[in-house]
Amino acid sequence: MISIALPKGSLEAQTLQLFKEADLEVKRTDRDYNPRISDERIGKVKILRPQEIPTYVQMGYFDLGISGLDWVEETGADVVEVANLSFSKTGEGNVKIVIAVYRDEPIEDVTGIRPNSRITTEYPNLTRSFFETLGIPVQLFTSYGASEAKVPDLMDVVVDLTETGTTLRKNGLKIIGQIMESHTALIANRDAWEDPAKRRAIEQIRSLLIGVIEGRQQVLLTMNVPSDSLQKVIAVLPAMKKPTVSSLHGIDYFSIQTVVHKNIVNQLIPELKDAGAEDILEIPIAKIVR
Repeated sequence: MISIALPKGSLEAQTLQLFKEADLEVKRTDRDYNPRISDERIGKVKILRPQEIPTYVQMGYFDLGISGLDWVEETGADVVEVANLSFSKTGEGNVKIVIAVYRDEPIEDVTGIRPNSRITTEYPNLTRSFFETLGIPVQLFTSYGASEAKVPDLMDVVVDLTETGTTLRKNGLKIIGQIMESHTALIANRDAWEDPAKRRAIEQIRSLLIGVIEGRQQVLLTMNVPSDSLQKVIAVLPAMKKPTVSSLHGIDYFSIQTVVHKNIVNQLIPELKDAGAEDILEIPIAKIVR
C-alpha cells in the first residue's frame, strides 16, 4: 500500500474532484485532515499545505503527493515528477511566477529594477536565485499572503503566482518579468518509485488520473450515415486512430463512432451534418486510458 499527501487550499477542490472522477474518491469531513480512499492500493492519506508536500515526499513520509512544481523548485525537493496534471485552482492550465511593480514605475523589464529594492514574495529561494543571476542586489521579505497589496506603500516589487495577471492589474501593478511557469504535479518519493510493488501502484493511479484529464478534453461522437455519404463524412472526421464503422441492420446506413477533441466539436458537428451525417450524439468521456 502507498501513502498520499493531497494539497489543502487553492488546489484542494480541483484535486478532490479529479480523484472523484478517477473513482478514487477522497472521503472526509470539512475539518478532517486524515481522510481515506477506498482502494486497496492506498493506505494513509493526508491533506496538507502544498508548500510542505514536496519536502515530506522527499523525506519518505509519503510515497506520493500532489503539489505545484513551483513548490518543488522553491524547496529544492529531490522527488520524481510522475505526471504533469496540468490544472490550477480554477481549472485547466498552467500558472506563472511573475515579477511586478507599481504601474507608475518607469520600469519595463527586470533589468530596470533598482539595486536594493524591497521585494515581497512567497518564493524567497527562487527569487534570490533569480536576482543573483541578474547581478542585482535586493532586499527580500517573505510574504504570508496578499503580496500584491504591499506595493508600493511597503514594498517596491512583488514576485507572485498568477494565472491571468488580473488580480495584479486590479491592484495597480504591471508585470515586467517571469521567473518560471508552473503546473500541478504528481510527485513520488525516489525510494518508493524504485520499489516494484509501489511503483506499479503509483503508475496505476497515474493512469487513472491522467485518463480523467484526457477524457475531459475529448468527447465521443456517434452518428448514422447513409452509405452514399460515408466517404464524405469520414473525410471531415478526425479520430484518435480510425473511426469505428459498422453497418445498420436492414437499411443502407452505417453507424460511426469516434473520439474527437472537445474544442472543435462546435464546428465539426455542422460540417458532419452538411456531409450527410444524421442522428449525431455527443457523449462525455469519463476517462481515456491509453
